[in-house]
Amino acid sequence: MNNFSFSTVPHIVSEVGASMRLGELARQHFPAASRALVVTDAGFVRTGLLEGPIKGLEAAGFTVNTCSDVIADPPDSVILAVADQARQLNIDIVIGFGGGSSMDVAKLIAVLVKGEQQLDTMYGIGNVKGGRVPLVQVPTTAGTGSEVTPVSIVTTGATTKMGVVSPKLYADLAILDASLTIGLPPKVTAATGIDAMVHAIEAYTSRHKKNPLSDMLAREALALLAGNILTACEDGKNLAARQSMLLGAMLAGQAFANSPVAAVHALAYPIGGIFHVPHGLSNALVLPHVLRFNAPHAEGLYRELASIVCPAGTTPSCKSLIVRLEEIAAITGIETRLREVGVAESDVDRLTDDAMLQTRLLVNNPCDLSRDDIRSIYAAAW
Repeated sequence: MNNFSFSTVPHIVSEVGASMRLGELARQHFPAASRALVVTDAGFVRTGLLEGPIKGLEAAGFTVNTCSDVIADPPDSVILAVADQARQLNIDIVIGFGGGSSMDVAKLIAVLVKGEQQLDTMYGIGNVKGGRVPLVQVPTTAGTGSEVTPVSIVTTGATTKMGVVSPKLYADLAILDASLTIGLPPKVTAATGIDAMVHAIEAYTSRHKKNPLSDMLAREALALLAGNILTACEDGKNLAARQSMLLGAMLAGQAFANSPVAAVHALAYPIGGIFHVPHGLSNALVLPHVLRFNAPHAEGLYRELASIVCPAGTTPSCKSLIVRLEEIAAITGIETRLREVGVAESDVDRLTDDAMLQTRLLVNNPCDLSRDDIRSIYAAAW
């Protein structure tokens, strides 16, 4: 057995309706805090689901400011602007509400509000040196697992994505409340759910840091996600299925926070960065094609996962795993080809060049990928 270390968020609350107790929970865990910044996006504000949690925070004695400027694939300019606002308000607790983008921004604001380090010095692994204020994360999609990961993804320049990876980005408290996900459209539910499944699959097959704890979490995550994704898409008000999806996404997040993702994410990032395709859908578009490429090197592990994902009576194999994942995508109606999301065949080389830059992720793949390999995967997905 390989030596390993494992880290995660110290406090997790999984409970339908828990967001309405946000003020009580925040006061319990952070008795000295008083000036809260809620980081979210305009779309979630429009749902009205934020009103109850904010009232709860105010009732618990917090002064609450809301920043809803977060956009998908958040650029560094947005993060710097929010950080300036937070410093001016003398914020002493940050609460992320939303999908991965809002939670990723919240992580960085919790560090930047201290003013001890510049954002551009944080990119990479282990480069966050400053302190931070308390951080609470409340996911509103069951996908990224960002509420329990020490990673924040930033769009730098026009399209390039950079990662900030540091234990300092782990939240102090994560709250899973399915009532916040009721309004998600079926296609968003599907894409984010498949994103979470990718996290579990890649954590289970990660080349360098795979370990018994991440394996256990990945298996349980896949069981919850595969067992509930179609129900959550078909009956979006099914709270039991929604809560199971949130829990599965979080467990997958804990798994890949300690056993990192690989080529699926490396190839997905350029699709999102260049064509502004949502991250979960970007992963779904390349997933089966990366698995086929990896099959000779990970057949045994994929077979183990197939026994979890595939319906009873199916012979577990790499092929049956891929077929089932493709079936889930087809049933939910999400796009399955790059050409369906605005990628032209002539764009494949540009995607390939960008994916080659994702060395932080590619090194974790079960096998090495050359430029020609990556190009062939994109061509198969087109």
